[in-house]
Amino acid sequence: MAVTAMAVTTMGFAASPAAAAPAATTAPRLGDTCTAADLGTRHPVIKSTEVTPTITHFKGWYVTDGSTGSQTVDTSVQDTISVSVGVNGNIQGNFQVEALGMVGGMLGLNVQVNYTHTSTTNKSISWDFRKPGYYGLYEGTKKVTGTYGSLNCNRSDAGGLKWVEGPDTGSYTTYTTLEEGAVRCEDKVPANSIMAKAQGLLDCGSPAATAQHPAGPVPSAKADQAKHDTAAADEAGQSTKATQAAKPAALAALNCQPGAYRIDVPGRVLNWSAPLLANDGIRLRESTFFSAHLDNWRLCNVTENNGVIEASLWNWGNGGCATIPANIANQEQAYLTTANCGEDDLQRFYIYRDVPGSSKIGLQNKYTGSMLGYDRYADGELIRQYSSGRQDGTGTFALTQV
Repeated sequence: MAVTAMAVTTMGFAASPAAAAPAATTAPRLGDTCTAADLGTRHPVIKSTEVTPTITHFKGWYVTDGSTGSQTVDTSVQDTISVSVGVNGNIQGNFQVEALGMVGGMLGLNVQVNYTHTSTTNKSISWDFRKPGYYGLYEGTKKVTGTYGSLNCNRSDAGGLKWVEGPDTGSYTTYTTLEEGAVRCEDKVPANSIMAKAQGLLDCGSPAATAQHPAGPVPSAKADQAKHDTAAADEAGQSTKATQAAKPAALAALNCQPGAYRIDVPGRVLNWSAPLLANDGIRLRESTFFSAHLDNWRLCNVTENNGVIEASLWNWGNGGCATIPANIANQEQAYLTTANCGEDDLQRFYIYRDVPGSSKIGLQNKYTGSMLGYDRYADGELIRQYSSGRQDGTGTFALTQV
């Protein structure tokens, strides 16, 4: 490419289609009315955003009078960015895509709305150097991070059902189209730009930047330090995760309310029934004399905040608590099952209620943020999690006392 030192080029991603500006969302607004069919759904609300120019690959390169022209330079990895929303790193559900689309719309940026990550390996950049000098060759992007919450349908103190801000929150990370470029110390570049970030890695005040030097790579103290800092942060993060993983889960003594309930489909005969076999899930079943209380649930360790109940769901039949299995918790449509009760947010659920006098509810897992529902109304159908819930009303259940 025949370019000057100030030129840049943008690149699409090999891992996913080029990002596009998201279409305007039709998500409800806080305080809008909702219906009982919305009890099992949720929509994102973006609470904060931050845009940071980030260099993913870099190399300091010295060009002499006799070495101008096209060259291919091997750059080193500086930072790796992965797209994520909450615990769902794969961006499998509608909620994650909708959240990232909102972020792009708010900022006016073309951000990645599907799971991808920047290259984790060194890469070569071909460049046409027309002038001698001390260059920084780079690939970079704008890293976009922030926090989100959710809008859920729940009974309102003012009467009726309203979209309220639910208790679940999380963080997201995405990034814009990759940009390749070359920059010199003497170039005037826009402040807070990707190019300015790369220029900062050149360490322009160092003797290496001003001294005569053979054509080729020039050590950059700032680039080396940035790489060292990234490696140290990764090592510290892995150490923290290992320490956390080593901690045993503490069992909790459940304080359960006296009443027992069925969690059933309103107006129909099937309801949640705990699994009889290991490695099976909670399924829709008909309540019969032979159910052996597998279809009876108690609300335990109950709290309430701003009208939203939080509780563990203890099964009378097998003595376990409803949970999303940890090994598949980040998956869309992961199934619900039971396990030994403990202090675990995978076993905690938010309960959204219809107006007083109605038993209709929606349920949301505290850890994943996903709503509970089922694919179709059929005997033996698994109860699963859906990031945005089920828009057809199949995430609305009834809490019926027995």
